[in-house]
This record gives sequence, C-alpha cells and structure tokens, in this order.
Amino acid sequence: MNVIADLHLHSRFARACSKDLTVQNMEKFARMKGVDLLGTGDFQHPKWLPELKNQLTDNGKGVLMTKTNYPFVLQTEISLVYSQDGRGRRVHNVVLAPNFEVADQIVEYLGSKGRLDYDGRPIFKIPCPEFVESLRKISKDIEVIPAHAWTPWFSVFGSKSGFDSLQAAFLDQTKHIRAIETGLSSDPGMNHRLSKLDNITLISSSDAHSHWPWRIGREATVFDMKDLSYKKLITAIRNNKVVETLEFYPQEGKYHFDGHRVCGTCLSPRESLALKKVCPNCKKELTIGVANRVEELADRKEGDKPKSAKPYRNLIPLSEIIAHMIHSPVASKKVWEQYLKLIAAFGNEIAALSATEAELSKHIDSRMAKAIASVDRVKWKPGYDGEYGVPLFPGCEDRPIKKKAKAKTNYENDLSGF
Repeated sequence: MNVIADLHLHSRFARACSKDLTVQNMEKFARMKGVDLLGTGDFQHPKWLPELKNQLTDNGKGVLMTKTNYPFVLQTEISLVYSQDGRGRRVHNVVLAPNFEVADQIVEYLGSKGRLDYDGRPIFKIPCPEFVESLRKISKDIEVIPAHAWTPWFSVFGSKSGFDSLQAAFLDQTKHIRAIETGLSSDPGMNHRLSKLDNITLISSSDAHSHWPWRIGREATVFDMKDLSYKKLITAIRNNKVVETLEFYPQEGKYHFDGHRVCGTCLSPRESLALKKVCPNCKKELTIGVANRVEELADRKEGDKPKSAKPYRNLIPLSEIIAHMIHSPVASKKVWEQYLKLIAAFGNEIAALSATEAELSKHIDSRMAKAIASVDRVKWKPGYDGEYGVPLFPGCEDRPIKKKAKAKTNYENDLSGF
C-alpha cells in the first residue's frame, strides 16, 4: 500500500503560522490535496498537546485518528542552537514519537532544558549528539530527522551555521540518523551528488505554516507500507522503503540561489563565486544558497546518482499555476473556482497534477490544461535570501502573484463539502 505522507507541519502556536491551523483544517485540506498521513506539528507545546489528546485517538498502532478517520503521527520540530568547533551552530530537527506516553516524556525532558510555551518550534542549547542520545534513552522508537537540511540559517548543512557532514554534526550518534529532509530549495537529484548520503533516506515534507493547499503537502513522501502503523512508518524511513517523493521545484525554494534580498541581488553559484560571495551593490556578504552549498560539498557530477536512488517528481502547487495563468491572487475566488472544478473532477490535487493535458482539457480551457501538464518545461526566476522563486509561464513572465490568504474568506461555503 502506498501512503503519501507529509511529516513536517506546524500548529497555530508556532511563530509566523496561521491562527486557523487546527486539526480539522489540517485534515480537510490534506484530503483535498491528496495526502494520506500528516504529522501533528508542535506536539510539545503546552496548549497544542492537550488539543491533540482531546481530538485524536490512538488506533493501537501508534497512528492517531480523528473522529472522521484521518491519520496523524506525533511530530514536532526542535531548534538546537549551540557552539561547536569555535562556531555557532543552529540545527533544526524533526522529531517523531510513537504515542502520547512517549510524547509526555519528551516534554518532560525538554522542559528540564528550557521553556516550551513561547513557540511551537522552541530553541534549546543542546548539541545534536546529546539531543539524539537523550531522546533514545526515552524510547528507541523516537526518530530524529534533520529538517530542511540545506537551509542557510537553520540546518545541518546550512552555509551560515551548519556542518560539512552528518558525522561532524552528530558524532557518535550519526548511526541513528537514518534520513534527512531535503527541504524546499533542494531536491533528491541535488542530494545524490554527495556520496556520503547514499545510505541516507531522502524524505520530503511541506514544513507548512498554514493549512492552505499551496502549503500543506507541497512536498511529501510516498512510502511502501503494508499496514498503517507507526512501526511500519519508522521501518520504511530507516530502510528507505520510499516509492517516490513529491517535490517543490528547488528553484521555487526561498534559498535556492545566492543573493541579498535588500538589494534585489540574485546570483548563481558561479556568479557569486566570481564576486567572492559579496553583494555587488552594497558590498556586504551574500546569503549563500542551497545550490552553491551542494556544489561545495558534492563529489559527483550533476545528474549522477547512486543505485539506491528513488524516483521523484517536481510539482508546482495547483493553486499557484492557476493564479499565474489568470493573473489573480492565489487565495482569490477566481482561483478557487478553477481549483475546485479540478478537485471535483480528479478527487484531489495530486491526482489533478498527475493528469494528462487531454484529461485536463475536458474540465478547463486548453491554455490552462497545457500549463498544468507542462510545468517541467517552465523557466524560473530562482528564489534567494528568503524570496520564493517565480515560475515564468509563457505570457505571464512578469506577473508575480500574492500567496497570502485571508483567515476568513467569502468562499468558505464552497469548501464546506470537503
């Protein structure tokens, strides 16, 4: 059985996250997206955990079910900020837990190290090896996965605060790191260039800060699981039982290229290196992006990959494609009308994005159908220094779209059936 899983999300108690991130909305839009399994996000937060306990019931296999039978697994993201080898390190890790009892023990451990109530993604001065070792003392079923592994500021390989290898970061606990999350600004093809990652499972998750379908499930991992249980999920992660991953185009990620947002400077790795990584406008240091960092650590040529490599598909969120093509904000009623038409026809967004141009043309105009079916040929204005990249659809090259959705909208009634 194939299970499409998004294992990294947040709750409304995390900073810069939608106040409408509720269990109900997460389920509703995950179903619309076509995602079969979600992480809960932020399970250590003192206000979110009681909600999870009240609304989710363990199926006896470590999977938590809603009253309408949608599955979640306990998940959070923890920020570790500390010094090692004379440098400040900032590494984010996704943590999966098998049940509420273990989650309570994790909460007790983290509470002994600092505050838990100020953010859904709390910060602790705990080195990565100590963190992994301490969690494994609680339960060997806990899984620690380096989050968005290449992001410049907060990741294991980040140019600003990371390491050059998993071994350097996790030391003697590296043997317990079985997977990394590739993040929005890289895809598996980029990660395959590092032979040191050949035995590491590459997973993809959304890191969603809202419940909207252009956020939730924008990246996901398809696992081969005979039974929907926490044990089977962890076995799939640890033994690379990945069917495929669904990916952002890395060019759309906020840190794909090098740059300086204040100056509007965006540079390829080659251009950046020629300028000695200094902004040509203000002469300050550039934020070095993922493409450059991969190039720095790679020991394979572009396009090379190990025998263990799993397939992956790059996708653009359906709402964004529609928004670009009709030049309307991504949360507008015009976009939702087109979006819901396709959801009604194909059942969910992932299925619609997988449809052929001929199949799509039965439900929408031919120009839109062609755009959805041919995203692999779209050129990009790459993301950099916190700015999302922009797909350049033919005839829409200079049409940026607004992605932020209002909390309350005039199309809520249109969504009531989902």
